[in-house]
Amino acid sequence: MVAWAHAARKSVRLLQFVWTCWKLNVAGAMEFRLSFLMTAGMMMVNNTVWILFWGIYFQRFNVVNGWTLQDVMMMWAVSAGGFGLSAVLFGNAYRLASLVAGGQLDVYLSQPKPVLLHLLVSRMSVSAIGDVLFALVLYAMFGHWTAAGLLKFGLALLIAMLIFLFFAVAAQSLAFYIGNAEGIGQQLFNAVLTFATYPTGIFKGWGKLILFTVLPAGFVSYLPIGLLRETEMPFVLAALGMAMLLTAGGVWFFHRGLRRYSSGNRTVLRV
Repeated sequence: MVAWAHAARKSVRLLQFVWTCWKLNVAGAMEFRLSFLMTAGMMMVNNTVWILFWGIYFQRFNVVNGWTLQDVMMMWAVSAGGFGLSAVLFGNAYRLASLVAGGQLDVYLSQPKPVLLHLLVSRMSVSAIGDVLFALVLYAMFGHWTAAGLLKFGLALLIAMLIFLFFAVAAQSLAFYIGNAEGIGQQLFNAVLTFATYPTGIFKGWGKLILFTVLPAGFVSYLPIGLLRETEMPFVLAALGMAMLLTAGGVWFFHRGLRRYSSGNRTVLRV
């Protein structure tokens, strides 16, 4: 009983720490409000260009291998929202390789907090806020405004966020093993993000197999069909399984690589 109470208090303190980091990140971003609005706004504009492209396409073709305009819009909502949440809440995942190569992990290793968690929540991507807002706008326009619809959309965002986040952690952690891996880590993640915005129905054979294994983008892009339109339990369980597998694998790969890390001998104060 005592051990359980101690673990509960420790978990509460950890959640309070994470919440404080998120609040400080938001406060830092809002300090320059015009820059914040322009950065987030430009990301929404960038995403809108692709939506206009798909809108023009569906004016000529009503269905793409079983995918309707609503399905494609929700695919973009899930992909943009999942990526946006991962980059807003855990922004350092996408610059981990540069931190490792530059020997900048010392400050996190010296703190009495979980190293990976502390590292991930210490930065927020301002532009990714535009992705989150864009996802919410798309859901407002094309989503199902029911309790079940909202719950399924929330689950889809959670699955997409975990897949994007921990695939990025694993790809960026290559820096522990091969040195400067910022380029290859970014390219691998960009491949997943790109394929997550195309209907899985247009891929066949080996291409489709790769999208559900090596580059797990298929589990994100198929969510509007396998979860939001119709709840296909085998797919939903497989998507949850892939998200958990990537989470465990990313954490393990990072900590295994951390044993190889060489200090940059940097003296940094973090409050």
